[in-house]
Parts: sequence; C-alpha cells; structure tokens
Amino acid sequence: MEKARVMMVGDVMGDPGLEALEQMLPPLIRENAADFVVVNGENVAAGFGMTEALLQRILAAGADVVTGGNHIWEKREFWPVMDTENRVLRPANYPGGCSGRGHVKIKKAPADGGPALSWIIINLQGRELMTPIDCPFKTFDSIINNQKPEPSDGGPPLVLVDFHAESSREKEALGYYLDGRASLVAGTHTHVQTADERILPRGTAYITDLGMTGVTDSIIGMDPKICLDRARNQVLYRMECAKPGPLGSAIRGILAEIETKTGKALSIKRIT
Repeated sequence: MEKARVMMVGDVMGDPGLEALEQMLPPLIRENAADFVVVNGENVAAGFGMTEALLQRILAAGADVVTGGNHIWEKREFWPVMDTENRVLRPANYPGGCSGRGHVKIKKAPADGGPALSWIIINLQGRELMTPIDCPFKTFDSIINNQKPEPSDGGPPLVLVDFHAESSREKEALGYYLDGRASLVAGTHTHVQTADERILPRGTAYITDLGMTGVTDSIIGMDPKICLDRARNQVLYRMECAKPGPLGSAIRGILAEIETKTGKALSIKRIT
C-alpha cells in the first residue's frame, strides 16, 4: 500500500514559537519521514500577523505551505507578499478583492523518492463568534469543483484543510461535511490542542485544534499576567507574547498517513 505522511503544525506564537519551530521541526520531519508539512504562521510576528522575513524562516525550517487566519491582515506591508508568494495562504472565504490566495496546488516528490504527489492545501475561516465572511462550506465546494485533473497528477490530489475557527461545533461540522472529500481537516485558532483526533467514517483525518507552537507557561502563547488583567478588569491591555520560562517552549500538531491511491486517511496522531 502506497502512503504519504503529512505533518500539520499549530499556530506559531511570536519569536519563542518560531525559535522552537526552527529547532524542533527539522528533526521531526526526518524522524517521521514527513512528505509534506503545513504550518500556521498567522501569529508569528509578536503574536499578530506575519512579515516576509518571518515567512521565509518558517519555510526554511521545513514548511511546504504556511497558512493564515484572521490575523494575517495585521501587517499591511505583508499584503503584497501574499500576492506574489504562493506558499503562503489566507482564508479562501474572504470576499473577492482581498490580497493573496486561499488555496494552492503543489506537486512534490515523496521523502523516499518516487513520482511526485499532487497536494491541494485549502485555508478556510469560521464564522461562528468571528467575522461573518463568506461561507466556508460553499467556498470549499467551489474550489474543489473548479479543480481540473492533470495527466501528471498520478492519482487523486491529497486535500489538506486548515480551518481557522473559534467554534468547536463549526469545526466538527466542516469535518463531517468534507468527510471523504478531504484527506485531512485540522482546526487552528484556539491554540489549545484537542484530544479528539480520529478518522471520520468516509476516511478523512480530523482534529478540532492542532494547538500552538510557543511558550508552554503561557495563556494561548501570551503573557499570563496581561491575560489575567484583561479577564479580571475587562480592559483591553495590549497583549504580548510570553517569555520562555522553566517549562520552555513546545511544538504541537499532528502527523497523518494518507493512502495515495484513494486519498483516504489511514492514521492520525498528535505531536507534542
């Protein structure tokens, strides 16, 4: 049975998260013989947004594609980069006219050699408890329905989805909606790794949230004192990324195996 191994890594939080990614991701890729790697980088610039220099560091660490979310728009100078660099995505269901792209198709040979595999990576954003942008369900349908098979594909494209959403219910709903049509649906945005990784009935690997890559002794990667003050006082103090403490930093995500001939997931496990 021919299979591919894909790794998806949760939101990289500021410099501590990026340093952890640069230190830990290359050996993880080697040890797990990962064929394709997706990293969410929307919080890499001190917790809010991305810059071109930071994007290049994520790619150099081993990411094949870097996904985004609602914070991808924080650095206006980054918008032109999203128009020219096809390895960085923003959620596809933002209305037309926005910078960047929400999906990309990439051909890449497996880690152990052999014919190149076709990968389609789609970035979507939820609407429950978030900005009510275009429908992520219909957006996925539109993207997939407009894909044209190519003779060099060598089989069905392996479809990976980063669903950047607040609501666990909405994430699970999209997972079931895409079951059998996507190889993997992974949630991001809430920064807390969930323990519900599983293979859905029609063969899609799913997890509600990948977690975050950053300081362990933190509140979603941010300074605990500032987060506590915001919660207790209901004042919007400026958020700052936590500084590494005795527990250090961690990288979190998943590793999944996908059958290349069918696009069905064979396994999924958490990485911490």
